[in-house]
Amino acid sequence: MSYGDAMTARTRSEARRAEIVRAALEVIAERGYRGASLAAVAERVGLTQQGLLHHFPTKEALLVAVLQERDRWDAMPAGRLRLDLLASLVEYNAMRPAIIQTFSALLGESVTEDHPARTYFTERYVGVRAGMAEVLRAEYGDRLPSGLTPERAAPLLVAVLDGLQYQWLLDPESVDMASAFRDFLTLLGESAD
Repeated sequence: MSYGDAMTARTRSEARRAEIVRAALEVIAERGYRGASLAAVAERVGLTQQGLLHHFPTKEALLVAVLQERDRWDAMPAGRLRLDLLASLVEYNAMRPAIIQTFSALLGESVTEDHPARTYFTERYVGVRAGMAEVLRAEYGDRLPSGLTPERAAPLLVAVLDGLQYQWLLDPESVDMASAFRDFLTLLGESAD
């Protein structure tokens, strides 16, 4: 096999893996992780289950790939996230209901002891809370207008972000995530611009 052929094969394999991850995201959004099967994902991309296992040897490996891909979509370089940009992130999330639904379904399922994403979400939230504390510290210093430290306020900020997503998923006509989040920023002391 020539170098060019090897690169073409690798490119095709990467494209197929990306297609499988997108299909897995859709299936998980529809059925939850426990209800999603490798066979359903394989069927959606026109593969046999054995063909899918060539790319992802286990359902857990596919789940990790879905979660990693979702994190890549939302990645912000360290130190670049600001409190005012969080409102833009909320608006962006409102344009991606399938991604938010998948994330929310996996998060809800992951609270059980044996769920393969439990460690992922536990570690992710440690990092998210630390990142939100940095954002709050950059905006307010060591104390918010309420007197809370950034570390004490960070879990509340994360809870508002995630809680709004759940409410919006359940009733998108009644819950305007972006407006509600801007209202929360006003409560924190941020201007309502």
